[in-house]
Amino acid sequence: MSGALRPLAVAMGDPAGIGPEIIGKAWRNRELHALAPFFAVGEPGAIAAVWDGPVARIGTPDEALNAFDDALPVLAVDCSATVQPGVPDVAGARCALSSLELATGLARSGAAGGLVTGPVSKAQLYAIGFTHPGQTEFVAERCGVAPENAVMMLAGPTLRVVPVTTHIALAEVAPTITIPLILAKARATARGLARNFGISAPRLAFAGLNPHAGEGGAIGREEIDLLIPAIEQLRAEGIDATGPFAGDTMFHARARATYDAAICLYHDQALIPLKTLHFDEGVNLTLGLPIVRTSPDHGTAFGIAGQDMAEPGAMIAAIRMAAQAAAHRAAYDAEQAATA
Repeated sequence: MSGALRPLAVAMGDPAGIGPEIIGKAWRNRELHALAPFFAVGEPGAIAAVWDGPVARIGTPDEALNAFDDALPVLAVDCSATVQPGVPDVAGARCALSSLELATGLARSGAAGGLVTGPVSKAQLYAIGFTHPGQTEFVAERCGVAPENAVMMLAGPTLRVVPVTTHIALAEVAPTITIPLILAKARATARGLARNFGISAPRLAFAGLNPHAGEGGAIGREEIDLLIPAIEQLRAEGIDATGPFAGDTMFHARARATYDAAICLYHDQALIPLKTLHFDEGVNLTLGLPIVRTSPDHGTAFGIAGQDMAEPGAMIAAIRMAAQAAAHRAAYDAEQAATA
């Protein structure tokens, strides 16, 4: 491709969910949002069931470039599922997993410029033996990256958040948090901001675990025993790290202007402000991988699948962010190679 970025692979997700519809709508709005070329990976029948736009079956990612202007390119997986929108089943889950596996492999091999993953049903995936907490951990394993080094960042136009712990019970959060875990997530976040967003000197702000960040130990010692030592270590390494701050005061507009990413201690502490501010345009970006991987920050929405009600904003944002991250990575890697 003469140095140009390759098309993005978009795994369709659960074929009974809204993934096929929002992928089709994203292609329909490709010119309005200046989207880079992409192709869907999955069951073509799932798109035909919910979207009447033009589809072009392709055999290789490179074929997507010639087809993209006139039709949504689709690389089909070997799938026996009979898709009924809004009605998930194990056959659809197998199709979703096959789509994810193929799309990840294409991105890992360099045949695709990056990976965008559509929403899946974890319950359906677990029913077919899927053992990972989510798609993030699956992609990390396929890329040979340890789970603690794969960082889930949720990003919108005015806020980026990173949860140190993700899909675990709230009662397990405090026992899970350690200084090495905080350091691993923060280092990966700083590197990711530089490589994927072009931020040369990333600023990280840490939320406290306890209300009022522990009130100096009066209502919890995690800030004193874990967060402050980790922040001091990061500063010693040259990373601009501040906090810990009370979680209820660090997401208003003036506070958000002082950092590039907020490091939060548990899932909802990060996702509630992100989804409040950017529900229809939030993107899940995995840092620490050798590939670009993004995903719309919402679920399968089986309840509205097939009813032409799904908003494609988050999928459009995920495709756009993947292309931007790929471009930033290419520039960053070229700069690093030039100075090596």
